[in-house]
Amino acid sequence: MSGAVAPAAVSGATASSARPRARPSFWSSEVIPVDQLTTREKVLAFATMCLGMFIALLDIQIVSASLRDIGGGLSAGADDTTWVQTAYLIAEIIVIPLSGWLASVFSTRWLFSISALGFTLTSLLCALAWNIQSMIAFRALQGFLGGSMIPMVFTTAFMYFSGKQRVVAASTIGAIASLAPTLGPVVGGWITDLLSWPWLFYINLVPGLVVTVVVPLMVRVDKPDLSLLRGADYLSMVLLAVFLGCLEYTLEEGPRWNWFGDATIVATAWIAGLTGIAFIARSLSAARPIVDLRALKERSFALGCLFSFVTGIGIFATIYLTPLFLGRVRGYGALDIGLAVFSTGVFQVMSIPLYAFLASRFDLRWILTAGLVLFAVSMWDFAPITHDWGARELLLPQALRGMGQQLCVPPVVTLALGALPPARLKLASGLFNLMRNLGGAIGIAACATILNDRTNLHFLRLAEHLDARNAGLDGLMASVPGASAGFGEASTATLRQLWSLTYREALTMTFSDAFLIVMACFLVALIFVPMLRKVTPPPAPSADAH
Repeated sequence: MSGAVAPAAVSGATASSARPRARPSFWSSEVIPVDQLTTREKVLAFATMCLGMFIALLDIQIVSASLRDIGGGLSAGADDTTWVQTAYLIAEIIVIPLSGWLASVFSTRWLFSISALGFTLTSLLCALAWNIQSMIAFRALQGFLGGSMIPMVFTTAFMYFSGKQRVVAASTIGAIASLAPTLGPVVGGWITDLLSWPWLFYINLVPGLVVTVVVPLMVRVDKPDLSLLRGADYLSMVLLAVFLGCLEYTLEEGPRWNWFGDATIVATAWIAGLTGIAFIARSLSAARPIVDLRALKERSFALGCLFSFVTGIGIFATIYLTPLFLGRVRGYGALDIGLAVFSTGVFQVMSIPLYAFLASRFDLRWILTAGLVLFAVSMWDFAPITHDWGARELLLPQALRGMGQQLCVPPVVTLALGALPPARLKLASGLFNLMRNLGGAIGIAACATILNDRTNLHFLRLAEHLDARNAGLDGLMASVPGASAGFGEASTATLRQLWSLTYREALTMTFSDAFLIVMACFLVALIFVPMLRKVTPPPAPSADAH
Protein backbone atom coordinates (compact mmCIF):
# COMPACT_ATOMS: atom_id res chain seq x y z
CA MET A 1 0.00 0.00 0.00
CA SER A 2 1.20 3.47 -0.73
CA GLY A 3 0.70 4.53 2.88
CA ALA A 4 2.42 1.51 4.38
CA VAL A 5 5.99 1.92 5.50
CA ALA A 6 8.41 -0.89 6.09
CA PRO A 7 9.82 -0.77 9.61
CA ALA A 8 13.31 -0.79 8.15
CA ALA A 9 12.62 2.62 6.60
CA VAL A 10 11.64 4.12 9.93
CA SER A 11 14.91 4.40 11.72
CA GLY A 12 17.30 6.87 13.21
CA ALA A 13 16.03 10.43 13.47
CA THR A 14 12.68 9.55 11.90
CA ALA A 15 11.86 6.96 14.53
CA SER A 16 13.01 9.14 17.40
CA SER A 17 11.01 12.11 16.19
CA ALA A 18 7.88 10.00 15.73
CA ARG A 19 7.85 8.25 19.09
CA PRO A 20 7.41 11.31 21.39
CA ARG A 21 3.89 11.77 19.98
CA ALA A 22 1.38 11.08 22.77
CA ARG A 23 -0.73 8.03 22.23
CA PRO A 24 -4.45 8.86 21.88
CA SER A 25 -6.78 7.95 24.73
CA PHE A 26 -8.63 4.66 24.67
CA TRP A 27 -11.89 6.20 23.51
CA SER A 28 -10.33 8.52 20.96
CA SER A 29 -11.04 7.75 17.31
CA GLU A 30 -7.76 9.29 16.15
CA VAL A 31 -5.81 7.25 13.60
CA ILE A 32 -2.14 6.54 14.33
CA PRO A 33 -0.09 6.74 11.10
CA VAL A 34 1.59 3.46 10.28
CA ASP A 35 5.04 5.07 10.19
CA GLN A 36 4.64 6.06 13.85
CA LEU A 37 4.26 2.45 14.96
CA THR A 38 7.20 0.28 15.89
CA THR A 39 7.59 -3.16 14.40
CA ARG A 40 6.70 -4.63 17.79
CA GLU A 41 3.43 -2.69 17.95
CA LYS A 42 2.41 -3.69 14.44
CA VAL A 43 3.26 -7.33 15.02
CA LEU A 44 1.34 -7.39 18.32
CA ALA A 45 -1.73 -5.80 16.75
CA PHE A 46 -1.58 -8.11 13.74
CA ALA A 47 -1.01 -11.22 15.89
CA THR A 48 -3.99 -10.38 18.08
CA MET A 49 -6.26 -10.00 15.05
CA CYS A 50 -4.89 -13.31 13.69
CA LEU A 51 -5.87 -14.94 16.99
CA GLY A 52 -9.44 -13.72 16.51
CA MET A 53 -9.46 -14.98 12.92
CA PHE A 54 -8.09 -18.35 14.02
CA ILE A 55 -10.78 -19.07 16.62
CA ALA A 56 -13.50 -17.92 14.21
CA LEU A 57 -12.25 -20.29 11.47
CA LEU A 58 -11.54 -23.11 13.93
CA ASP A 59 -15.15 -23.09 15.08
CA ILE A 60 -16.42 -23.86 11.57
CA GLN A 61 -15.27 -27.48 11.89
CA ILE A 62 -14.62 -27.91 15.62
CA VAL A 63 -18.06 -29.49 16.15
CA SER A 64 -17.90 -31.77 13.09
CA ALA A 65 -16.36 -34.72 14.93
CA SER A 66 -18.56 -34.20 18.00
CA LEU A 67 -22.08 -33.78 16.59
CA ARG A 68 -23.14 -37.17 17.98
CA ASP A 69 -22.01 -36.17 21.48
CA ILE A 70 -23.73 -32.78 21.23
CA GLY A 71 -26.94 -34.41 20.01
CA GLY A 72 -26.81 -36.91 22.86
CA GLY A 73 -26.21 -34.19 25.43
CA LEU A 74 -29.14 -32.11 24.16
CA SER A 75 -31.44 -35.09 23.42
CA ALA A 76 -31.60 -34.21 19.71
CA GLY A 77 -31.87 -36.35 16.61
CA ALA A 78 -29.28 -36.48 13.85
CA ASP A 79 -31.28 -34.21 11.51
CA ASP A 80 -31.54 -31.45 14.11
CA THR A 81 -27.94 -31.82 15.26
CA THR A 82 -26.52 -31.12 11.79
CA TRP A 83 -27.90 -27.60 12.14
CA VAL A 84 -25.32 -26.93 14.88
CA GLN A 85 -22.82 -26.66 12.03
CA THR A 86 -25.15 -25.45 9.28
CA ALA A 87 -26.41 -22.46 11.29
CA TYR A 88 -22.85 -21.25 11.88
CA LEU A 89 -21.95 -21.60 8.19
CA ILE A 90 -25.04 -19.75 6.94
CA ALA A 91 -24.55 -16.82 9.33
CA GLU A 92 -20.82 -16.60 8.62
CA ILE A 93 -21.19 -16.65 4.85
CA ILE A 94 -23.79 -13.83 5.03
CA VAL A 95 -21.68 -11.45 7.11
CA ILE A 96 -18.29 -11.95 5.42
CA PRO A 97 -19.05 -9.81 2.31
CA LEU A 98 -20.71 -7.16 4.52
CA SER A 99 -17.71 -6.82 6.83
CA GLY A 100 -15.94 -4.27 4.62
CA TRP A 101 -18.88 -1.87 4.72
CA LEU A 102 -19.38 -2.47 8.46
CA ALA A 103 -15.69 -1.69 9.08
CA SER A 104 -16.06 1.59 7.17
CA VAL A 105 -19.03 2.53 9.35
CA PHE A 106 -17.73 1.52 12.79
CA SER A 107 -13.95 1.38 12.05
CA THR A 108 -11.84 -1.76 11.92
CA ARG A 109 -10.88 -1.26 15.55
CA TRP A 110 -14.34 -1.20 17.08
CA LEU A 111 -16.01 -3.68 14.72
CA PHE A 112 -13.29 -6.25 15.41
CA SER A 113 -13.44 -5.69 19.17
CA ILE A 114 -17.24 -5.82 19.37
CA SER A 115 -17.30 -8.91 17.15
CA ALA A 116 -14.71 -10.63 19.37
CA LEU A 117 -16.69 -9.78 22.51
CA GLY A 118 -19.92 -11.04 20.94
CA PHE A 119 -18.19 -14.18 19.70
CA THR A 120 -16.91 -14.84 23.23
CA LEU A 121 -20.32 -14.34 24.83
CA THR A 122 -22.10 -16.53 22.27
CA SER A 123 -19.45 -19.22 22.80
CA LEU A 124 -20.36 -19.21 26.48
CA LEU A 125 -24.05 -19.42 25.60
CA CYS A 126 -23.37 -22.37 23.28
CA ALA A 127 -21.64 -24.21 26.11
CA LEU A 128 -24.64 -23.51 28.38
CA ALA A 129 -27.31 -24.34 25.77
CA TRP A 130 -30.27 -26.15 27.33
CA ASN A 131 -31.78 -27.68 24.18
CA ILE A 132 -31.01 -28.05 20.48
CA GLN A 133 -33.07 -24.98 19.52
CA SER A 134 -31.07 -22.69 21.81
CA MET A 135 -27.81 -24.24 20.58
CA ILE A 136 -28.71 -23.59 16.93
CA ALA A 137 -29.68 -19.97 17.69
CA PHE A 138 -26.45 -19.31 19.61
CA ARG A 139 -24.34 -20.96 16.92
CA ALA A 140 -25.91 -18.71 14.27
CA LEU A 141 -25.02 -15.63 16.35
CA GLN A 142 -21.53 -17.01 16.93
CA GLY A 143 -21.02 -17.51 13.19
CA PHE A 144 -22.29 -14.03 12.36
CA LEU A 145 -19.95 -12.36 14.86
CA GLY A 146 -16.99 -14.61 14.06
CA GLY A 147 -17.34 -14.16 10.31
CA SER A 148 -17.07 -10.39 10.53
CA MET A 149 -13.53 -10.68 11.95
CA ILE A 150 -12.02 -12.71 9.12
CA PRO A 151 -11.73 -10.21 6.20
CA MET A 152 -10.44 -7.38 8.42
CA VAL A 153 -7.23 -9.28 9.12
CA PHE A 154 -6.45 -9.29 5.39
CA THR A 155 -6.94 -5.54 4.93
CA THR A 156 -5.04 -4.60 8.10
CA ALA A 157 -2.05 -6.72 7.09
CA PHE A 158 -1.79 -4.85 3.78
CA MET A 159 -2.01 -1.52 5.61
CA TYR A 160 0.63 -2.41 8.20
CA PHE A 161 3.26 -4.17 6.14
CA SER A 162 5.13 -3.85 2.88
CA GLY A 163 8.00 -5.57 1.09
CA LYS A 164 9.27 -8.77 2.69
CA GLN A 165 7.18 -8.17 5.81
CA ARG A 166 4.06 -8.34 3.67
CA VAL A 167 5.21 -11.72 2.38
CA VAL A 168 5.48 -13.01 5.95
CA ALA A 169 2.09 -11.50 6.86
CA ALA A 170 0.42 -13.07 3.81
CA SER A 171 2.05 -16.39 4.66
CA THR A 172 0.68 -16.19 8.20
CA ILE A 173 -2.84 -15.35 7.02
CA GLY A 174 -2.75 -18.10 4.42
CA ALA A 175 -1.60 -20.62 7.00
CA ILE A 176 -4.42 -19.67 9.36
CA ALA A 177 -7.07 -19.64 6.63
CA SER A 178 -6.28 -23.21 5.64
CA LEU A 179 -4.89 -24.62 8.90
CA ALA A 180 -7.69 -23.61 11.29
CA PRO A 181 -10.46 -25.53 9.48
CA THR A 182 -8.10 -28.48 9.07
CA LEU A 183 -7.40 -28.57 12.81
CA GLY A 184 -11.09 -28.20 13.71
CA PRO A 185 -11.96 -31.92 13.74
CA VAL A 186 -8.64 -32.73 15.44
CA VAL A 187 -9.10 -30.24 18.28
CA GLY A 188 -12.80 -30.99 18.58
CA GLY A 189 -12.34 -34.74 18.78
CA TRP A 190 -9.54 -34.44 21.33
CA ILE A 191 -11.48 -32.04 23.58
CA THR A 192 -14.68 -34.09 23.44
CA ASP A 193 -12.90 -37.33 24.35
CA LEU A 194 -10.74 -35.76 27.06
CA LEU A 195 -13.34 -33.44 28.64
CA SER A 196 -16.85 -33.02 27.20
CA TRP A 197 -18.52 -31.21 24.30
CA PRO A 198 -19.24 -27.90 26.18
CA TRP A 199 -15.47 -27.38 26.30
CA LEU A 200 -15.53 -26.98 22.51
CA PHE A 201 -16.90 -23.52 23.30
CA TYR A 202 -15.30 -22.80 26.68
CA ILE A 203 -11.86 -22.76 25.02
CA ASN A 204 -12.87 -19.60 23.13
CA LEU A 205 -13.38 -17.53 26.28
CA VAL A 206 -9.79 -16.60 27.14
CA PRO A 207 -8.53 -15.83 23.60
CA GLY A 208 -11.80 -14.01 22.85
CA LEU A 209 -11.36 -11.71 25.85
CA VAL A 210 -7.71 -11.09 24.96
CA VAL A 211 -8.70 -9.99 21.46
CA THR A 212 -11.53 -7.84 22.83
CA VAL A 213 -9.15 -5.90 25.09
CA VAL A 214 -5.99 -5.68 22.95
CA VAL A 215 -7.47 -4.72 19.55
CA PRO A 216 -8.98 -1.36 20.72
CA LEU A 217 -5.63 -0.49 22.30
CA MET A 218 -3.43 -1.39 19.33
CA VAL A 219 -5.42 -1.18 16.08
CA ARG A 220 -6.07 2.39 14.88
CA VAL A 221 -5.97 2.18 11.10
CA ASP A 222 -9.19 4.07 10.29
CA LYS A 223 -11.96 6.21 11.78
CA PRO A 224 -15.65 5.34 12.12
CA ASP A 225 -17.95 7.09 9.66
CA LEU A 226 -21.50 6.80 10.95
CA SER A 227 -22.71 9.03 8.12
CA LEU A 228 -22.51 5.95 5.89
CA LEU A 229 -25.61 4.66 7.68
CA ARG A 230 -27.61 7.38 5.97
CA GLY A 231 -28.45 6.46 2.42
CA ALA A 232 -26.84 3.01 2.65
CA ASP A 233 -28.06 0.42 0.18
CA TYR A 234 -30.13 -1.61 2.65
CA LEU A 235 -32.03 -3.34 -0.14
CA SER A 236 -28.73 -4.79 -1.38
CA MET A 237 -28.00 -6.04 2.12
CA VAL A 238 -31.35 -7.83 2.27
CA LEU A 239 -30.87 -9.30 -1.20
CA LEU A 240 -27.36 -10.47 -0.31
CA ALA A 241 -28.47 -12.04 2.98
CA VAL A 242 -31.37 -13.89 1.37
CA PHE A 243 -29.23 -14.99 -1.59
CA LEU A 244 -26.36 -16.36 0.48
CA GLY A 245 -28.60 -17.80 3.21
CA CYS A 246 -30.76 -19.72 0.73
CA LEU A 247 -27.72 -20.78 -1.31
CA GLU A 248 -25.92 -22.13 1.74
CA TYR A 249 -29.07 -23.94 2.91
CA THR A 250 -29.51 -25.50 -0.54
CA LEU A 251 -25.89 -26.66 -0.64
CA GLU A 252 -25.90 -28.00 2.91
CA GLU A 253 -29.26 -29.76 2.87
CA GLY A 254 -29.50 -30.69 -0.84
CA PRO A 255 -27.48 -33.93 -0.67
CA ARG A 256 -29.46 -35.09 2.37
CA TRP A 257 -32.88 -34.49 0.80
CA ASN A 258 -32.17 -35.70 -2.75
CA TRP A 259 -31.74 -32.18 -4.12
CA PHE A 260 -34.64 -31.12 -6.34
CA GLY A 261 -36.77 -34.05 -5.28
CA ASP A 262 -37.56 -31.99 -2.18
CA ALA A 263 -39.96 -29.03 -2.41
CA THR A 264 -38.05 -26.94 0.15
CA ILE A 265 -34.76 -27.34 -1.70
CA VAL A 266 -36.45 -26.32 -4.96
CA ALA A 267 -37.89 -23.21 -3.29
CA THR A 268 -34.61 -22.12 -1.68
CA ALA A 269 -32.71 -22.72 -4.93
CA TRP A 270 -35.14 -20.51 -6.87
CA ILE A 271 -35.01 -17.80 -4.21
CA ALA A 272 -31.20 -17.92 -4.17
CA GLY A 273 -31.03 -17.63 -7.96
CA LEU A 274 -33.46 -14.73 -8.26
CA THR A 275 -32.10 -12.71 -5.33
CA GLY A 276 -28.53 -13.37 -6.51
CA ILE A 277 -29.27 -11.91 -9.94
CA ALA A 278 -31.04 -8.94 -8.36
CA PHE A 279 -28.14 -8.31 -6.00
CA ILE A 280 -25.54 -8.39 -8.78
CA ALA A 281 -27.59 -6.02 -10.95
CA ARG A 282 -28.11 -3.56 -8.10
CA SER A 283 -24.46 -3.69 -6.95
CA LEU A 284 -23.17 -2.92 -10.44
CA SER A 285 -25.49 0.07 -10.78
CA ALA A 286 -25.19 1.52 -7.24
CA ALA A 287 -22.98 4.54 -6.60
CA ARG A 288 -21.81 3.15 -3.23
CA PRO A 289 -22.18 -0.64 -3.32
CA ILE A 290 -21.76 -2.65 -0.14
CA VAL A 291 -19.71 -5.26 -2.04
CA ASP A 292 -17.25 -4.06 -4.66
CA LEU A 293 -18.09 -6.32 -7.61
CA ARG A 294 -16.39 -3.83 -9.91
CA ALA A 295 -13.07 -4.97 -8.45
CA LEU A 296 -13.53 -8.10 -10.58
CA LYS A 297 -12.57 -5.95 -13.57
CA GLU A 298 -9.02 -6.18 -12.25
CA ARG A 299 -7.79 -9.40 -13.82
CA SER A 300 -5.53 -10.50 -10.97
CA PHE A 301 -8.25 -9.94 -8.38
CA ALA A 302 -10.82 -11.86 -10.44
CA LEU A 303 -8.40 -14.74 -10.93
CA GLY A 304 -7.46 -14.55 -7.25
CA CYS A 305 -11.14 -15.03 -6.38
CA LEU A 306 -11.20 -18.06 -8.69
CA PHE A 307 -8.15 -19.58 -6.99
CA SER A 308 -9.66 -18.77 -3.58
CA PHE A 309 -12.79 -20.65 -4.68
CA VAL A 310 -10.77 -23.68 -5.84
CA THR A 311 -8.62 -23.80 -2.69
CA GLY A 312 -11.85 -23.59 -0.68
CA ILE A 313 -13.07 -26.69 -2.52
CA GLY A 314 -9.82 -28.50 -1.79
CA ILE A 315 -9.49 -27.53 1.87
CA PHE A 316 -13.08 -28.06 2.99
CA ALA A 317 -13.89 -31.05 0.76
CA THR A 318 -10.90 -33.03 2.03
CA ILE A 319 -11.67 -32.00 5.63
CA TYR A 320 -15.13 -33.43 4.99
CA LEU A 321 -14.06 -36.61 3.16
CA THR A 322 -11.16 -37.85 5.27
CA PRO A 323 -12.87 -37.90 8.70
CA LEU A 324 -16.02 -39.29 7.08
CA PHE A 325 -14.04 -42.18 5.56
CA LEU A 326 -12.33 -42.95 8.85
CA GLY A 327 -15.64 -42.87 10.71
CA ARG A 328 -17.89 -44.75 8.26
CA VAL A 329 -15.43 -47.24 6.77
CA ARG A 330 -12.84 -47.73 9.52
CA GLY A 331 -15.21 -47.08 12.46
CA TYR A 332 -12.83 -44.62 14.16
CA GLY A 333 -13.96 -42.49 17.09
CA ALA A 334 -13.55 -38.71 17.31
CA LEU A 335 -10.10 -38.82 18.92
CA ASP A 336 -8.74 -41.47 16.54
CA ILE A 337 -9.98 -39.44 13.57
CA GLY A 338 -8.28 -36.34 14.91
CA LEU A 339 -4.98 -38.13 15.39
CA ALA A 340 -5.17 -39.68 11.91
CA VAL A 341 -5.67 -36.34 10.12
CA PHE A 342 -3.29 -34.37 12.34
CA SER A 343 -0.37 -34.85 9.95
CA THR A 344 -1.86 -32.34 7.49
CA GLY A 345 -1.53 -29.53 10.00
CA VAL A 346 1.97 -30.59 11.03
CA PHE A 347 3.31 -30.50 7.48
CA GLN A 348 1.57 -27.23 6.74
CA VAL A 349 3.20 -25.56 9.75
CA MET A 350 6.56 -27.01 8.72
CA SER A 351 6.08 -25.48 5.25
CA ILE A 352 5.66 -21.90 6.52
CA PRO A 353 9.44 -21.20 6.61
CA LEU A 354 9.75 -22.83 3.18
CA TYR A 355 7.13 -20.49 1.75
CA ALA A 356 8.78 -17.43 3.32
CA PHE A 357 12.11 -18.50 1.80
CA LEU A 358 10.65 -19.09 -1.66
CA ALA A 359 8.46 -15.98 -1.70
CA SER A 360 11.44 -13.70 -1.18
CA ARG A 361 13.32 -15.25 -4.12
CA PHE A 362 10.81 -16.44 -6.73
CA ASP A 363 7.79 -15.14 -8.60
CA LEU A 364 4.66 -15.90 -6.57
CA ARG A 365 3.01 -17.36 -9.66
CA TRP A 366 5.60 -20.17 -9.72
CA ILE A 367 4.98 -20.86 -6.04
CA LEU A 368 1.23 -20.94 -6.62
CA THR A 369 1.79 -23.40 -9.48
CA ALA A 370 3.85 -25.64 -7.20
CA GLY A 371 1.13 -25.50 -4.54
CA LEU A 372 -1.64 -26.40 -6.99
CA VAL A 373 0.44 -29.29 -8.35
CA LEU A 374 1.19 -30.60 -4.84
CA PHE A 375 -2.47 -30.46 -3.91
CA ALA A 376 -3.44 -32.30 -7.12
CA VAL A 377 -0.76 -34.95 -6.48
CA SER A 378 -2.03 -35.42 -2.92
CA MET A 379 -5.53 -36.10 -4.27
CA TRP A 380 -4.01 -38.59 -6.74
CA ASP A 381 -2.30 -40.32 -3.82
CA PHE A 382 -5.65 -40.52 -2.00
CA ALA A 383 -7.25 -42.28 -5.01
CA PRO A 384 -5.91 -45.86 -4.36
CA ILE A 385 -7.62 -45.76 -0.93
CA THR A 386 -8.78 -49.12 0.45
CA HIS A 387 -10.98 -50.09 3.38
CA ASP A 388 -7.98 -50.75 5.65
CA TRP A 389 -6.27 -47.36 5.25
CA GLY A 390 -5.38 -45.65 8.50
CA ALA A 391 -2.99 -42.98 9.78
CA ARG A 392 0.08 -44.66 8.23
CA GLU A 393 -1.37 -44.91 4.73
CA LEU A 394 -2.81 -41.38 4.94
CA LEU A 395 0.50 -39.83 5.99
CA LEU A 396 1.98 -39.17 2.52
CA PRO A 397 -1.13 -37.74 0.81
CA GLN A 398 -1.89 -35.61 3.86
CA ALA A 399 1.71 -34.37 4.02
CA LEU A 400 1.52 -33.32 0.37
CA ARG A 401 -1.85 -31.66 1.02
CA GLY A 402 -0.48 -29.71 3.98
CA MET A 403 2.46 -28.45 1.92
CA GLY A 404 0.18 -27.72 -1.03
CA GLN A 405 -2.18 -25.64 1.13
CA GLN A 406 0.68 -23.52 2.42
CA LEU A 407 2.05 -22.92 -1.07
CA CYS A 408 -1.42 -22.19 -2.55
CA VAL A 409 -3.20 -19.80 -0.21
CA PRO A 410 -0.61 -17.09 0.66
CA PRO A 411 0.35 -16.39 -2.98
CA VAL A 412 -3.33 -16.04 -3.88
CA VAL A 413 -3.82 -13.52 -1.05
CA THR A 414 -0.92 -11.38 -2.27
CA LEU A 415 -1.65 -11.70 -5.99
CA ALA A 416 -5.36 -10.89 -5.58
CA LEU A 417 -5.41 -8.16 -2.93
CA GLY A 418 -1.98 -6.73 -3.69
CA ALA A 419 -3.27 -5.55 -7.07
CA LEU A 420 -5.89 -3.25 -5.51
CA PRO A 421 -5.49 0.29 -4.16
CA PRO A 422 -5.95 0.72 -0.38
CA ALA A 423 -9.33 2.44 -0.77
CA ARG A 424 -10.87 -0.69 -2.31
CA LEU A 425 -9.36 -3.27 0.01
CA LYS A 426 -12.13 -3.37 2.62
CA LEU A 427 -15.01 -4.07 0.26
CA ALA A 428 -12.97 -6.37 -1.99
CA SER A 429 -11.54 -8.42 0.88
CA GLY A 430 -15.02 -9.54 1.90
CA LEU A 431 -15.70 -10.78 -1.63
CA PHE A 432 -12.35 -12.58 -1.74
CA ASN A 433 -13.04 -14.41 1.54
CA LEU A 434 -16.60 -15.17 0.49
CA MET A 435 -15.30 -17.05 -2.56
CA ARG A 436 -13.24 -19.38 -0.37
CA ASN A 437 -16.24 -20.22 1.80
CA LEU A 438 -18.52 -20.64 -1.21
CA GLY A 439 -15.96 -23.00 -2.72
CA GLY A 440 -15.98 -24.99 0.49
CA ALA A 441 -19.78 -25.15 0.61
CA ILE A 442 -20.06 -26.22 -3.02
CA GLY A 443 -17.19 -28.71 -2.64
CA ILE A 444 -18.79 -30.38 0.39
CA ALA A 445 -22.20 -30.48 -1.29
CA ALA A 446 -20.71 -32.01 -4.45
CA CYS A 447 -18.78 -34.62 -2.46
CA ALA A 448 -21.87 -35.53 -0.43
CA THR A 449 -23.84 -35.97 -3.65
CA ILE A 450 -21.05 -38.11 -5.14
CA LEU A 451 -21.06 -40.31 -2.04
CA ASN A 452 -24.83 -40.77 -2.29
CA ASP A 453 -25.02 -41.49 -6.01
CA ARG A 454 -21.76 -43.24 -6.84
CA THR A 455 -21.97 -45.58 -3.84
CA ASN A 456 -25.20 -47.02 -5.22
CA LEU A 457 -23.64 -47.34 -8.67
CA HIS A 458 -20.53 -49.14 -7.39
CA PHE A 459 -22.65 -51.37 -5.16
CA LEU A 460 -24.82 -52.52 -8.08
CA ARG A 461 -21.76 -53.17 -10.23
CA LEU A 462 -20.15 -55.27 -7.50
CA ALA A 463 -23.42 -57.08 -6.80
CA GLU A 464 -23.64 -58.19 -10.44
CA HIS A 465 -20.72 -60.55 -9.80
CA LEU A 466 -22.01 -61.96 -6.52
CA ASP A 467 -23.85 -65.10 -7.61
CA ALA A 468 -23.46 -68.87 -7.57
CA ARG A 469 -21.15 -68.77 -10.59
CA ASN A 470 -18.50 -66.94 -8.57
CA ALA A 471 -16.28 -69.71 -7.19
CA GLY A 472 -14.21 -67.28 -5.13
CA LEU A 473 -17.35 -65.99 -3.44
CA ASP A 474 -18.43 -69.51 -2.54
CA GLY A 475 -15.11 -70.07 -0.79
CA LEU A 476 -15.32 -66.72 0.99
CA MET A 477 -18.76 -67.41 2.37
CA ALA A 478 -17.71 -70.85 3.51
CA SER A 479 -14.93 -69.24 5.53
CA VAL A 480 -17.32 -66.90 7.35
CA PRO A 481 -17.98 -68.18 10.90
CA GLY A 482 -21.45 -69.68 11.14
CA ALA A 483 -21.98 -69.71 7.37
CA SER A 484 -23.36 -72.62 5.38
CA ALA A 485 -21.12 -74.56 3.04
CA GLY A 486 -22.27 -72.94 -0.19
CA PHE A 487 -23.77 -69.85 -1.70
CA GLY A 488 -27.10 -71.49 -2.40
CA GLU A 489 -27.53 -72.53 1.26
CA ALA A 490 -26.36 -69.23 2.77
CA SER A 491 -28.20 -68.08 5.87
CA THR A 492 -29.79 -64.65 6.24
CA ALA A 493 -27.05 -63.57 8.64
CA THR A 494 -24.38 -64.57 6.12
CA LEU A 495 -26.08 -62.66 3.32
CA ARG A 496 -26.36 -59.66 5.57
CA GLN A 497 -22.65 -59.81 6.25
CA LEU A 498 -21.98 -60.14 2.53
CA TRP A 499 -24.12 -57.04 1.91
CA SER A 500 -22.09 -55.10 4.52
CA LEU A 501 -18.79 -56.11 2.94
CA THR A 502 -20.02 -55.17 -0.53
CA TYR A 503 -21.34 -51.81 0.68
CA ARG A 504 -18.04 -51.07 2.43
CA GLU A 505 -16.10 -51.69 -0.77
CA ALA A 506 -18.55 -49.63 -2.83
CA LEU A 507 -18.28 -46.75 -0.37
CA THR A 508 -14.48 -46.91 -0.42
CA MET A 509 -14.46 -46.79 -4.22
CA THR A 510 -16.72 -43.73 -4.06
CA PHE A 511 -14.32 -41.90 -1.77
CA SER A 512 -11.66 -42.51 -4.40
CA ASP A 513 -13.94 -40.97 -7.04
CA ALA A 514 -14.48 -37.89 -4.90
CA PHE A 515 -10.75 -37.33 -4.37
CA LEU A 516 -10.14 -37.61 -8.12
CA ILE A 517 -12.79 -34.97 -8.85
CA VAL A 518 -11.14 -32.59 -6.36
CA MET A 519 -7.85 -33.28 -8.15
CA ALA A 520 -9.48 -32.33 -11.46
CA CYS A 521 -10.50 -28.94 -10.02
CA PHE A 522 -6.87 -28.13 -9.21
CA LEU A 523 -5.65 -29.27 -12.61
CA VAL A 524 -8.19 -26.95 -14.28
CA ALA A 525 -7.05 -24.10 -12.03
CA LEU A 526 -3.48 -24.56 -13.27
CA ILE A 527 -4.58 -23.39 -16.73
CA PHE A 528 -5.32 -19.91 -15.39
CA VAL A 529 -2.04 -19.29 -13.56
CA PRO A 530 -0.25 -17.78 -16.62
CA MET A 531 -3.03 -15.19 -16.86
CA LEU A 532 -2.10 -13.68 -13.50
CA ARG A 533 -0.15 -10.45 -13.46
CA LYS A 534 2.96 -10.23 -11.33
CA VAL A 535 2.31 -8.08 -8.27
CA THR A 536 5.25 -6.09 -7.02
CA PRO A 537 4.82 -4.84 -3.46
CA PRO A 538 4.86 -1.03 -3.36
CA PRO A 539 8.14 0.41 -2.12
CA ALA A 540 8.22 1.93 1.30
CA PRO A 541 8.09 5.73 1.20
CA SER A 542 11.26 7.48 2.19
CA ALA A 543 11.55 9.31 5.48
CA ASP A 544 11.45 12.62 3.65
CA ALA A 545 7.95 11.86 2.46
CA HIS A 546 6.72 12.22 5.98
